[in-house]
Amino acid sequence: MQSIPLFHLAFPVRDLAETRRFYGELLGCPEGRSSDAWIDFNFYGHQLVAHLAPDELGAAATNAVDGDDVPVRHFGAILPMGQWEALAATLRQAGTRFVIEPHVRFKGQVGEQATMFFLDPSGNALEFKAFGDISQVFAR
Repeated sequence: MQSIPLFHLAFPVRDLAETRRFYGELLGCPEGRSSDAWIDFNFYGHQLVAHLAPDELGAAATNAVDGDDVPVRHFGAILPMGQWEALAATLRQAGTRFVIEPHVRFKGQVGEQATMFFLDPSGNALEFKAFGDISQVFAR
């Protein structure tokens, strides 16, 4: 039984075939229902829905976070450290261009976390994180 509510996010993409390859094949997210206008993905236990809407895409603003220019609009997942490291290796091997290379942010501080940012084929920014101490996710 799920101990926390499932999260649902719908977002725009320019092409469903490239979206299917990126989320389904590269990130390993199983596909759920789909139509000629959208695709459901199981995004680490949550429902992610890619909607064909190329006119909705656009450049994203950034904010400085611990020396990095972080895309304001982004989504992702917090993974166990081993899974985060494996994903970073898979993405590097696939030739992914990172917006922010995999590294540890807030080293030695409250909230220390491994992070990486990259774009999907439609330009949507994704962040994947991992914490050595998961209790630090909301630490102040």
